[in-house]
Amino acid sequence: MPVLATVRTERFLVTAEGEAGPFRVALSVRKEAQGLELVKVVLEAATPARPGPIRITWPWPLVNTHLKWFPGCHTDRTLMPEWRGKRICASKNTLNAPVYSLFDSSGRNCLTFALSDALSGVTLAAGVVEETAEAKCEVTLFVDPYPPMSRYEATLRLDTRLVPYYEALAAVSDWWAAMPDATPSHVPDCAKLPMYSSWYSFHQRLEPEGLEAQCRLAKPLGMESVIVDDGWQTDDNSRGYAFCGDWEVTPSKFADFAAHVRRVHEIGMKYVLWFSVPFVGVHSKAYKRFGDKVLDPASKSGWFVLDPRFPEVREYLINLYESFVTRYGLDGFKLDFVDTFELTAETRDTLGEGRDIDSVQLGVDRLLTDTMKRLRALNSQVLIEFRQSYIGPLMRKYGNMFRSGDVPNDYHGNRINTLDIRLISGNTPAHSDMVMWHPNDSVESAAMQLVHTLFSVPQVSVLLDRYPQSHVEMVRRYLSFWRENRDVLLEGHLEPAEPGMLYPAAIARNREKMIAACFGTSVVSIPHEVPGYLAVVNGTLGERVILELGKDAGTRKVTVTDCRGKRVSSRAVRLGAKVHALGIPPAGIAELQD
Repeated sequence: MPVLATVRTERFLVTAEGEAGPFRVALSVRKEAQGLELVKVVLEAATPARPGPIRITWPWPLVNTHLKWFPGCHTDRTLMPEWRGKRICASKNTLNAPVYSLFDSSGRNCLTFALSDALSGVTLAAGVVEETAEAKCEVTLFVDPYPPMSRYEATLRLDTRLVPYYEALAAVSDWWAAMPDATPSHVPDCAKLPMYSSWYSFHQRLEPEGLEAQCRLAKPLGMESVIVDDGWQTDDNSRGYAFCGDWEVTPSKFADFAAHVRRVHEIGMKYVLWFSVPFVGVHSKAYKRFGDKVLDPASKSGWFVLDPRFPEVREYLINLYESFVTRYGLDGFKLDFVDTFELTAETRDTLGEGRDIDSVQLGVDRLLTDTMKRLRALNSQVLIEFRQSYIGPLMRKYGNMFRSGDVPNDYHGNRINTLDIRLISGNTPAHSDMVMWHPNDSVESAAMQLVHTLFSVPQVSVLLDRYPQSHVEMVRRYLSFWRENRDVLLEGHLEPAEPGMLYPAAIARNREKMIAACFGTSVVSIPHEVPGYLAVVNGTLGERVILELGKDAGTRKVTVTDCRGKRVSSRAVRLGAKVHALGIPPAGIAELQD
């Protein structure tokens, strides 16, 4: 591709290449601090035109550089050759986030790069060049069809500071949050408390008596909200979306939905309801109204994706959500599938004709920004949950809870997902995928589902009255411990260890407390001063944890409990700056106090 512009930074030669058409491309650099530079990218044209893909590239020598991380990489942290697709992070406002990190095997940052434009469709990548043992780093702009424009500006952030990878990523999150158009939403306190979800326990077979019975059991265990998922709006239980769009409570399941919500409120729980935002099904009245206002008119699935560039589409959806707050007293919404707002071959060139916005992503931004604004006008503490992978900086503006992607009965996946979300979500709380397990599982094995969500807000989705009493006691113990320590678990300084090994251990700390957990190893290393309270959580099925202290912690009272909260031992232990073996049962906790 033709070279359009170059600029030399302190460590890189940055090149812009592509077919620019009428656009003039300029690059400039500004040093922010030692190891931190900003590259400004500007495109200008005399008259509006559609930009083609523009690729910004630079080389990174793979010296002490071993692993990668980006939103959506999940378990794949290895470096890939430049011709492999798994090296690529796709991002837009409703998909992932435009950030990519290279680090060494100890988790120390080598190069973290990020883009200010979190709205548009872009890709970021770093791939191994076999001939030179370098990584070819690149950011590609305008990977999705872009409406005509005459000017575009974005900033590329290059961070080579030798800091822990999680500090480099947190700095990127703060950088985005400081941008005027990406101010995160207010987070109500109830967004940071455990919740009960209907999905795995009921799926679409919902009925009020059963939901209310689970709420009456969940509330004393420490759950403060219920999320009622798909199924309330349809008699069809096939899990498709052909009946979505009208969003009317089906009377065969809920004869008096207002009374049902009121009874849940009387139990003392908030009520959050699921909506599939974009979908309109062929069996809905809404399809007859909006069938010519969809992004995928050739879809054969039985449902379509509404076009948010039409003001009447946006108003229809927002009015629905407002009506559920005013009519039923809802406390929040789980807004799903917002990542499916995408142009197709049939609509990639559609402009005007009643659309008041040219860009689909700007249409989504207007829809979700206005949704949050108008719902907060009705309820200042409204809850809005989004699901991974819509977890980027603009999603923090649209909502105030990010939940792990679906990982049923997979506690390893839940740990990885929730810690991944935490790395770039700032004070927007990460929620676990709804934990579930088999009622015949051992209580210690079942406890793994909760223990591995330690640094996120737990969501539970089992039929509590059909599980052994030992399991219920375990849930009570875990949620009690979690609530007592959520100040440090959610808001403390989080240090997930060894990202290349998928976080086998993690620490959260503030001035008064520290929580350390081992997940894929029996070793927890603590280089810091130990505050007055330290809890060590055994997230394995082994019987002991090796505690490696970098500093003398003095003599502590060590109380060990099992996963049900039963005391196993209590004794004074001298904790010098060395390795200590702590006997902790599977999913148990050792609390070390002055």
